[in-house]
Amino acid sequence: MATTTISPKFQVVIPKEVREKLHLKSGQKMAVVTKGGVIYFIPERPLSAFRGFLKGMDAGNIREDEER
Repeated sequence: MATTTISPKFQVVIPKEVREKLHLKSGQKMAVVTKGGVIYFIPERPLSAFRGFLKGMDAGNIREDEER
């Protein structure tokens, strides 16, 4: 498990192993979410990055016909 320290300016450095694993780039935006005392940094990705994300998913039987 990687660890980091909060600087006097409240900055956090993301460890190299994590940056490489998630393919993070310098200047990339991150959404910051807190839940249950835990801080989550979620990389913002362009919508085009999700192209093909649901490829092969069966779209049938998701909703009833009368709900459409």
